[in-house]
Amino acid sequence: MQRCSPRTLVASFLLIATFLSAAPVWTAEETTIVSRIKRVPTASKALATVGYSKRLRVLELEFRNGAIYRYLDVSAQVHTALMAAPSKARFYHENIRGKYRSMRVRPRSK
Repeated sequence: MQRCSPRTLVASFLLIATFLSAAPVWTAEETTIVSRIKRVPTASKALATVGYSKRLRVLELEFRNGAIYRYLDVSAQVHTALMAAPSKARFYHENIRGKYRSMRVRPRSK
């Protein structure tokens, strides 16, 4: 392993710090998620469709207002319990919302 001079280390550190602190220059089109998770319609006042990927452990929910959110690292048991719940909206609020990392796939319709 080669040794670097302290000056080279400091310069490298400053270059990396500058790069990491720079604001990302992404457009909305570049950060849009394209969903390939099949969602099924559901009888719920709040949820329009529900989808789940066992391979990815991702729960995808489409709300009645048109917004679609993806919840990460969700077990298959949570998905099964959601689908069996008499009130899917209540189950969502009590067991999913705020308990899993999430990302917006599509904003709500206006």
